[in-house]
Amino acid sequence: MFARVAGLLMLGTMAAGPAMAQVPEIPFDSVPNPLKLPANMYLGEVAGVAVDGQKHVYVFSRGNTNGPAYAAAAAQLLEFKPDGRFVREIGHNLYAWSFAHAVRIDAAQNIWVADKGSDMVIRFNRDAQVTMVFGRKQEASDESTEPLKHPKPPLPPVDGLFRQVTDMAWDRAGNVYISDGYINSRVAKADAKGNWVGSFGTPGSEPGQLNTPHSIAIDAQDNVYVADRGNRRIQVFDTAGKLLRVITIDVPYDPNARPAIGNKPNLPLPAGTPQTMAPGSPWAVCITPGPKQFLYVADSYPGRVYKLSLDGKVLGVLGSAGKQMKQFGWIHEIACPSENELWVAELLNWRVQKLVLHPKS
Repeated sequence: MFARVAGLLMLGTMAAGPAMAQVPEIPFDSVPNPLKLPANMYLGEVAGVAVDGQKHVYVFSRGNTNGPAYAAAAAQLLEFKPDGRFVREIGHNLYAWSFAHAVRIDAAQNIWVADKGSDMVIRFNRDAQVTMVFGRKQEASDESTEPLKHPKPPLPPVDGLFRQVTDMAWDRAGNVYISDGYINSRVAKADAKGNWVGSFGTPGSEPGQLNTPHSIAIDAQDNVYVADRGNRRIQVFDTAGKLLRVITIDVPYDPNARPAIGNKPNLPLPAGTPQTMAPGSPWAVCITPGPKQFLYVADSYPGRVYKLSLDGKVLGVLGSAGKQMKQFGWIHEIACPSENELWVAELLNWRVQKLVLHPKS
C-alpha cells in the first residue's frame, strides 16, 4: 500500500452518508440504432464501451463465444465510426480473450481492455497492435487450472498478477491504475513504461478498504475515483493511495421499482453483506473532459444514471430499469465524451445506447 489512510476522526465524518435529498430528473433522448452491425454479427452482453478523440466508438462485448456452455470464452472488441458504421474487429482470437469486462482509451489514443476471465489487461495502439500486456492467464496445461475461488479471507495478492480484474485509468504522467477487482479488491499501479509500482487498498469495508472495485476514473487533478461497488460508495484517492474523501449516492427512489432481472432486493441490505444491488451502488463511473468536469455513475437497482459534481453533490438523475429505449439492464460501463453525451453498455439488454441529455439551465 502506498500510503496509510488519513486520520480516523476525519474519516468518521465522511463515512456517514448525507440525508436523502430530492434531485432533478434530467430530460434525455436515446439515439435510435447508434451502431450498425454487419450482417450475421451480434453483440452479446456488452461489458464495455469507450469513445476516442475522433469520436470512434469501441464496444467490448461478451459475444463471439466458443467453448462449452458452462465456461464459454466470451470477448470481442469492435470499432465503429462516429456515424455508427462498423470499422473492424480488434484482436480477433486474441490469447487474452476470455470474459470481457472494460475498454478505455488513454490520452495517447491507445485502446485498453480488461478481461476478467483471463485476469489480463492489454494495450493496443491505433493500428490494433498489442503494445503492452499486464497479468497472466492460467495455463491450459496446468492440472490446477480452474475457475478462481473466493476464499475468505482472500489469498494474499501477488505483484503483477490480477484476480478478476475490472477496469483501468491514467493520471497525467501516464501511470496506469488498474482496479483488481472481485478477489484482490485493490488498485494496482504501473508507470508509463509498464513497470509495476505497487498497489493500495485491501478487502474490507473500513475507510480505504474495498469490496469489488468495479470501475475507476481519474479527474484532471489526478484524483482517483474508485467505484467501491460492494460497499455502495465511491472512494477518492490521491496517486499515492491516500484516501481523500468518500462519496455516497443517497437519492429517493420509487419503492415499487422493479429490478431489471431477479427479485426485488429487500432493502436495506444487511450491514456487512455486499451492497451490489442497493440503490446508488456504483457499477460504472466516468468523468467528462473539459475545464469543468462532472462524474457520471450508474447503479443496477433501480437502474439509474446519476450526474455528480466532483465533490460528490448529486446534480441530476435519469433513467430506470427495463428493456425499452431510455431504460437500462445493468449498465456495466459508461463513456462520457462530453457533459451531455453518454454511451452506456448494458449486460442484460445486449446493447449500447447513446444518450443525449437536455439539462435545464
